[in-house]
This record gives sequence, structure tokens and C-alpha cells, in this order.
Amino acid sequence: MLMRTDPFRELDRLAQQVLGTTARPAAMPMDAWQDGEEFVVAFDLPGVAVDSVDIDIERNVLTVKAERTDPAGEKTELIAAERPRGVFSRQLILGDALDADAVKASYDAGVLTLRIPVAEKAKPRRIEIASEKTPRQEINA
Repeated sequence: MLMRTDPFRELDRLAQQVLGTTARPAAMPMDAWQDGEEFVVAFDLPGVAVDSVDIDIERNVLTVKAERTDPAGEKTELIAAERPRGVFSRQLILGDALDADAVKASYDAGVLTLRIPVAEKAKPRRIEIASEKTPRQEINA
């Protein structure tokens, strides 16, 4: 129902093997799970202001973009710079069984949580069986 896509994942893995270096860090790690009749996706975005997060859905592709700004000023000398900064993006392909029009988002303590309900058309439903009772025909002999 939910597919994760990262077009650079294989390239990063290959670069890490060939160069013996660590590939780019996962700037927006996530967890996803099904909770009853909805899917929940949680993205870790520590240090990101909620107004710098943008969520779009186009043709069942959900895109989350966020920006972590540089906390140091122009005249500040950084001693260590290990935390990723800049604009980060993550895309998820939503299956047809999910209701992309009813996604709800919340942001608390650096975690962006999306709740995506299962579409009504994808939920199991009972089908009534119609039967016609044909009246008994009399036969005149």
C-alpha cells in the first residue's frame, strides 16, 4: 500500500563500497506502520522549524521537503559540523488503496507525523445478493 523510493540509494551504496567512505547521511529518517484503518508515517526532523516543512501530493506521490538552517552566523567559526543542513526531501508513492485527499499532518518535538487513511473503496464490504422470486405459474390442462 505504501512504497518508499529513494533514487540515489543504490548510487550511495555503490559509492560507499568503491570509495570506502560513508555515503550522504539520511537527513530525514522515517518509520511507517499500519494502525487500524490508516497508515502512519513519522519523519525525524530535529532542529527544523515547522514553517519550513512543506508537504505536497501529486498523482499519489507524497513529497516532504524541509529546511534546516545553519545555526552559526557569518562571523562564527565552526569547530565541528556533523549535522546535515540545507533543504531535504523525501518521496513516498501512495498506493491506490490510500486516501490521498484525507492526509493529516502533525509536528511535535521534531517529529512530523502523517496519518493516511485507507480509502473507502479499498475497505472490505459485504455484498448483498439479490434474488427474484418468480411467482408460481399455473398450467391449465
